[in-house]
Order: sequence, then C-alpha cells, then structure tokens
Amino acid sequence: MLTSQVIAQVNPAPPTPAYGAELQGFSFPYPVQKFTFTSQGQSLTMGYIDVKPQNRANGRTVVLLHGKNFCGVTWQQTIDALSHAGYRIIAPDQIGFCTASKPAQYQYSFQQLALNTHQLLESLHLDNVVMVGHSTGGMLATRFALMYPQAVQKLVLVNPIGLEDWKAKGVPWRSVDDWYQRELKTSAASIRKYELNTYYVGRWKPEYDRWVNMLAGLNNGPGKQVVAWNSALLYDMIFTQPVYYEFRNLTVPTTLMIGTADTTAIGSDIASPAVKATLGHYNALGKQIAAIIPHATLIEFPGLGHAPQMEEPARFNQRLIEDLNL
Repeated sequence: MLTSQVIAQVNPAPPTPAYGAELQGFSFPYPVQKFTFTSQGQSLTMGYIDVKPQNRANGRTVVLLHGKNFCGVTWQQTIDALSHAGYRIIAPDQIGFCTASKPAQYQYSFQQLALNTHQLLESLHLDNVVMVGHSTGGMLATRFALMYPQAVQKLVLVNPIGLEDWKAKGVPWRSVDDWYQRELKTSAASIRKYELNTYYVGRWKPEYDRWVNMLAGLNNGPGKQVVAWNSALLYDMIFTQPVYYEFRNLTVPTTLMIGTADTTAIGSDIASPAVKATLGHYNALGKQIAAIIPHATLIEFPGLGHAPQMEEPARFNQRLIEDLNL
C-alpha cells in the first residue's frame, strides 16, 4: 500500500507557471486591448477584452467586472453566451489586477476604480451599458451605478461581496503590511484550497485549474512583490470602504444573482469563532439586500457557491440573458 508521501512522489503537483506582472505569458482566448490614461500623476494601463456580437447585434453593451481573485477573462463562458445573444461585451481588468498596471503607489478607492472604468467606456463612446459585477466587482459596479446612474441601464450583482460590513460585525482590522506578508505566501495549493472550500462548496471541476494557475502564475512571476503589494492595498480598500450602507440609494434597475451556499467574507480567517459564525451567509444576505435596494429582483441558485457563472455556466447564462431581456 502506497503511503501519501510516496503517492505525492509518483503524482507530483504540476509546476506552477510564472507569468509577468501584467499576465504576460498567459494564453488568452480573445485579444487583450490596452487603455492608457493618467491617474494620480501616473501613466497607467488597463487591459480589456472587447467582444462584438457573433449574431445579429441588439445594440446593447454589457460590461463585466471581475472579482478579487478573478480577471476579465474568467468571464469567458458568459462572454461567449452574451455574444451569441447579440450583445457587445467589455471585460476590463482594473488597475492592480491581471493585465493592468501594478503601481508602486496608488490611493485605491472604489470611486477611483469607477472613474477609471468610466473613462475607459468614454474612450469607447459607450454611455448606456448593462453593468454586471461579480464578487469585488459587485462592490465596484454598485459604486459605479451610484456615481454614474445615467450611464447604467441595468445593474446585475453576481454574489457580490460587501453585502455586510465585516468591520462593523467585529472582524479585526489587518494592516497593509500584514496583508502583504499574507499575499507573498500565495501559491497554487493555497488558492485551490480556499476556492474549493469557499467558492465551490467542496466540489471541484478540472476546468477550475486553469484559473488557479493563472492567479498562481501571476503571484509566482518576476513581479510577484509588486503583485502582492497591490493585492494588499486592494484588500485594505475592500475591507475599509463598504457600500453596504448605500444600497438603498441605488436608482437603476438592479438584479441580484446569488449562489446561496456562498460563504465568502473578507477577514473571516482571523475573526473569532463567534464572529466568523455570523459572516458570509449568502442564503440570507441576498434576501436582505434585495429588500433594501429599491425595486430589486432576486435570482437564487440554491446550493451553488461564490461563482455560479463558473459552477453552472449554462444555467447561469440562460438566467442572465432572460433577465436582461425583460
């Protein structure tokens, strides 16, 4: 009988790739375009995917905003479904993420990222879009809709984080330096373990490995220190800048799409057991926030986790397109 140590030697984990600080070396299914602009006295670049309708165009554009541990390209199956349904799709990578610049110094705020996104859309002459945000992208999409309601014809929030204020609920604050040390330890194994337990409710599919390797390769490349530093700054932004208190101020039509088994909560790893037990209950949070947002629609995916668009893409994309066509 083989011991676990021998088994690990017989079936070693594949080597982690090493990608550049802007994901150089990663294989993309679409061309990645670049938007260069000046922000906080620096010349910065956002990578973005721009996919045209594959069938008869319906004249509508969907902007897909990625989450903290995701990139624009991780929307791939939704991009393809929306394109076949006649939509144009813009999937940007925010500053600090993926194919975008990783500045050594940047005052991160959701307002700043919303402004950057608005400037990108202006450069593409787009002023009336459907804004779809997943995870951290849901917090950004909410902020964007609060700042630029005239530019958003519909808001869709897919398992957004920020449905509760973790700090107010008792999660300890963590310094940027502590976040940085935590992020320097990021590996393919740690990413996979976290996502298995938190995102996919213990159910893993081989297709998820590509996205694990994408993130691990970004954190394993020659720019890993600046990648980790920007990640630390972004976590501080997420934790200290809640949108929770402003959901009631949304004026655009809003749909919440919620995998009810999601347990994502920033800082839960250092919260006390008593506090942790109160966090990340999306089966309740979705309903609570839908009751706060004026005239919101709630679509639940019972038993699915943090990324329903990746767990059951066909079902998710069908429901999304049905909702957009209402």
